[in-house]
Amino acid sequence: MGTSRRQFLGLTAAAVGSAAVGITSQASANASCRATGTLYLGTYTSQAGGGTGIGLASYDTVTGRLTSTGVLAGVQDPSFLILSPSGRNLYAVNEQATGGVTAVAVDSPGRLRVLNRQPNGGSAPCHLALVANGKYLLSANYSSGDLAVHPVKADGSLAARTDLVKHAGSAPHAHQVVQDPTGNYVLAVDLGTDSIYTYTINLGKLSLKSQATVKAGAGPRHLAFHPNGRYAYVANELDSTIVVCRYDGATGKVTPGAAQTTVPAGSPTNYPGEVIVSPDGRFVYLSNRGHNSVAVFAVESGGATLRRIGTPDCGGNWPRHVTLDPTGKLMFVSNQRSNNIATLQVDPHTGLLSAKASFTAPIPVCVLPG
Repeated sequence: MGTSRRQFLGLTAAAVGSAAVGITSQASANASCRATGTLYLGTYTSQAGGGTGIGLASYDTVTGRLTSTGVLAGVQDPSFLILSPSGRNLYAVNEQATGGVTAVAVDSPGRLRVLNRQPNGGSAPCHLALVANGKYLLSANYSSGDLAVHPVKADGSLAARTDLVKHAGSAPHAHQVVQDPTGNYVLAVDLGTDSIYTYTINLGKLSLKSQATVKAGAGPRHLAFHPNGRYAYVANELDSTIVVCRYDGATGKVTPGAAQTTVPAGSPTNYPGEVIVSPDGRFVYLSNRGHNSVAVFAVESGGATLRRIGTPDCGGNWPRHVTLDPTGKLMFVSNQRSNNIATLQVDPHTGLLSAKASFTAPIPVCVLPG
């Protein structure tokens, strides 16, 4: 592990651990002039050139420009972040060999305070989900191939782990865990077993209901649901494809369909990262690491089919994560290897993307709108 650390550009020094940090007076002044939003930035802290914790930024909702506003230092390897539905709590994975999860209070937008950290019993947690009306925090452990369950206390802090479920197979790599649109099932995507698992949760324990498989060696990484809840789109990391899956909300059953490539013919070796769906359900976006683009798919036949309509540049190198701002008009791309977050404009009519701004950040791997 490297010993040098590059902090977020323009960040003010912040105290380690549970001290609250927030926006600077300059950022506050900017906010008074035009509308701004809040972003929380995930990074790696144990890699050379990484950050020192959870980064904070504001962004101009018109220009898409980001401004550093602080850092919650001392949170180790917070490579994936989520907010509670109320917005009063934030949760981070600690993607380390001995994995953990950290609970953070959001005292106000952009002001964070660590509540506690819990070990999760696995290795290299890389994804999180709040399920059962926010009663439990689930984490997916990539290296150990299992899912951990932590009850959420009334103040948003985390209780001790109540379950750890390992996926069967020679080399499981749990990469994502999500709650389905009905709220009745939990889905876990496993790159190593080429599977999507469906679970129920009761009293802090997971029970397997079904397992769906994609093509051997495809390496499913993440999925995203269409707003109608009848389809899910699975990004396969190892063969650079996306698959439309039928979803039965009554049973939790996933039925994968045919795969299609995420990049044009003749492209360099490519590894899809994140997949998301526009709020109106008309477009699907997928980050292409290697091709360094964002694949844009038009959603057709009520969600049953996808048609690739473009692969615009991601504004950097190795787009690990993409997300949309609450309006759906701006996309933030975490370019891991070029140390920048690109802001792209989303055309609401065509779904296509164009460059707006770029922000320097240390190994950005996740952006979470606040």
